[in-house]
Amino acid sequence: MKNPIKKDIRSLSLEQLESFFNSIGEQRFRAKQLYNWLWKKSMFSFLEMTNLPLKIRQILKKNFVINKISVDFQQKSKDGTIKNSIKLHDGYVVESVLIPTEKRTTACVSSQVGCSLDCSFCATSLLKRMRNLNPDEIFDQVVALNKQSLAYYKLPLTNIVFMGMGEPLMNYKNVNLAIKKIIEPQGLGMSPKRIILSTSGIPKMIKKLADDDVKYGLAISLHSANQSIREQIMPFTKKFPIDELLNSLQYWYKKTKNPVTFEYVVWEGINDKSEDINSLIEFCRKIPSKVNLIEYNSIGNLDFIQASKSKVINYKKALEKANITVTVRSSRGEDIDAACGQLANKINESL
Repeated sequence: MKNPIKKDIRSLSLEQLESFFNSIGEQRFRAKQLYNWLWKKSMFSFLEMTNLPLKIRQILKKNFVINKISVDFQQKSKDGTIKNSIKLHDGYVVESVLIPTEKRTTACVSSQVGCSLDCSFCATSLLKRMRNLNPDEIFDQVVALNKQSLAYYKLPLTNIVFMGMGEPLMNYKNVNLAIKKIIEPQGLGMSPKRIILSTSGIPKMIKKLADDDVKYGLAISLHSANQSIREQIMPFTKKFPIDELLNSLQYWYKKTKNPVTFEYVVWEGINDKSEDINSLIEFCRKIPSKVNLIEYNSIGNLDFIQASKSKVINYKKALEKANITVTVRSSRGEDIDAACGQLANKINESL
């Protein structure tokens, strides 16, 4: 007879842990002790949880497992960016990135194995979505990147962006459970104001974010305020018209009072004309927002070529003239395929 598959203990809530301890005749406070080991201290061995009696540790080891990720490979860019190949407990691989600056470090984490969407300019979209990441797998990426930040840059992690592999809003429940563990005092205790969730734009789920009163920031991978162009570069948006997206963002702002960040790449011959700029300005005027003009990172698709610097400057000047906050962001980690849109499990050498 085969041994039953043990349950991952980190899939249980604190309340469920309390019920388990009650079922074995132990006091409820043991659950909080265990929870602290699992989430605040990121302990992966029951036997090393030294404030629990040995009998309890043995019961836990007999009944549960603690699944964990491992950093298989690392690559370090000439600009200091570190890309990690993260192996999950079942052998699947995702990538996460540590982006350092002089005073802060940012973790770019993944939410799915592959991706649910079909953005033509993104390398991850070429990968079949295999499954959603569990809350602990998302959480562990942050823990691993914090350790790297301390080891390489002597700084604790300051920011988290959900801009890695996958569409976070297509893994809504697990992403929010992970963020809960990241921000709660019994977990990592990070401020939600230091977290940004980036989405390609799923109106129904954006409204759910607002209804759930989340405290973190929202960024939209926009790239055009023209529906026909969005459908060209992001075919899935045929199901999510630009008017529906706008309506969901207005709902978001009404409920949260938090402005939206628009991520925007300017491509040659696609969205680099004056009418494209005017469409974006008109869109931004309908929702409190700011625009990040992002440098394109090639994935070998010749249909997408970074527009000239002068075209990007045209965007910047026009947005500023319209009193819309705009920032031009340079790529980080492009030489190791670690920049936005390049994550596709291509790591083949270590540091």
